[in-house]
Amino acid sequence: MKTQIEQNGIVTLTEEVAKRLSGSELWNDDLRPTTLKEHSWRGLNFATLWIGMCLCIPSYTMASGMIALGMNWWQAVGTIFLGNVIVLIPILLNSHAGTKFGIPYPVFARLWFGDKGAHIPALARAIVAAGWFGINTWIGTGAIDTLLAASFSAWRNLPGHTAIVFVFFWALNVGVAYKGPEAIKRLSSIAAPVVGISSIILLVWAFTHSGGWGPILEQPSKFKTTGEFLKVFFPALTGVIGFWATLALNIPDFCRYAKSQKSQMVAQSFSLPITMTVFSFIGIAVTSATVVIFGQAIWDPVQLLAKFPPFVILLGAIVIVISSLTINIGANIVAPARAVENLYPKRITFGIGVLITGLFAILLQPWYIMSNFGNYIFGWLGTYAALLGPIDGIAIADYWLVRRKQLDLKELYEPNGRYNYATGFNKNGIYALVIGVVIPVLGLLIPGLRFLWDNAWTFGLFIAIGVYTYLMKGDKSVLREGEYEKITIIENTTYDVKRNLIETELTK
Repeated sequence: MKTQIEQNGIVTLTEEVAKRLSGSELWNDDLRPTTLKEHSWRGLNFATLWIGMCLCIPSYTMASGMIALGMNWWQAVGTIFLGNVIVLIPILLNSHAGTKFGIPYPVFARLWFGDKGAHIPALARAIVAAGWFGINTWIGTGAIDTLLAASFSAWRNLPGHTAIVFVFFWALNVGVAYKGPEAIKRLSSIAAPVVGISSIILLVWAFTHSGGWGPILEQPSKFKTTGEFLKVFFPALTGVIGFWATLALNIPDFCRYAKSQKSQMVAQSFSLPITMTVFSFIGIAVTSATVVIFGQAIWDPVQLLAKFPPFVILLGAIVIVISSLTINIGANIVAPARAVENLYPKRITFGIGVLITGLFAILLQPWYIMSNFGNYIFGWLGTYAALLGPIDGIAIADYWLVRRKQLDLKELYEPNGRYNYATGFNKNGIYALVIGVVIPVLGLLIPGLRFLWDNAWTFGLFIAIGVYTYLMKGDKSVLREGEYEKITIIENTTYDVKRNLIETELTK
């Protein structure tokens, strides 16, 4: 019996099979494959999602560290563009699986780690996301609190004013995320134009009030040789890649709703690298102008807004809230919520996963982290993200090289199915992960191999691809030639095909 339907490149289960699997311990309404009707996200939705997430304070200040280390403005902007183009590749490769089969990241991970082993990559992604969720919530709290204090003098004298803002902002993040992907889609459609227009207004203000672009854009590179530049360039490039490397893993959480492969690929290909590059340039240009206007370089947009009249500060606070909400929910809540849900699908829903993520973020005490070990934790989280490169590599190798985009969808929800790997763990995935992490770490221990660590994400990704592909040769979980067709009903229902069929019948 054929168990799945492929229509215009989108695969879903037949109604009979979906009904039968609904009792499986690996199934719930959030983790199941999306139906053809639920594939409703157009290219514009993915563009606004990325634009909304990219227009945030860390993106605005991203170039500041590179310039401080000696780069000139175009070297910093070029590094940011290149890093985002590189990370776009695994994003698009993993997006294809989510779009074609309508599965979220934890279910996708069952393919390469087994139904129990999937908790390893899912929770690895979840821990770093939850950490960033707490830190970004605290950063947003500080921004809102600072702007409220600048607008209303009585606010700074109110006992516990920072705690009040934190509770409000935390609840706002959790509340919007609790409503699910459709709420995130609507939030992104609001955030993209609001924050985008605000950024352009800020850039125009900076240019007109400084009478030009200011000294930072005229500042030459401090590197005298190519070797000196490369010593800073490669670690900086890895940092840029690591900024979105985590979302490259769980992008299927969003692309499972895509209307078509073309719409999500085109939208993401333009919106991510272009938005990150342009917004980073705006951060450099505005900061350069502040040297002329205020006599000092102000990289922090919150500190810059605090110098404006109260009404402008209030508007700026609203923009920052929208911006912080979008990136925090899209990049830092969805993944851990899905990972928690996957631990016990029959009892834990996505909404409960969101609440658990929010509470876990509080337990991490982000205010303590930021006040005492800010640089260390940021460095640790950045390093942790870079070491997720091997997981990206395993995902890409499994779907594209090992299975060649063909899988038995229902078996992902069968406790004893072909993707159970007998014990629930795919040892080949675990071996590839360990090797992909250990080899770059050698760069920390052996000075002559430092280049491995400076490019940890890239080396980890390619090492894992090679190791996993080799270990999975002839694996029993891979569909043999012709098996995919035996389980799939291929339906092409485009308008032209339907019209041709009708015309053929009429001529008969």
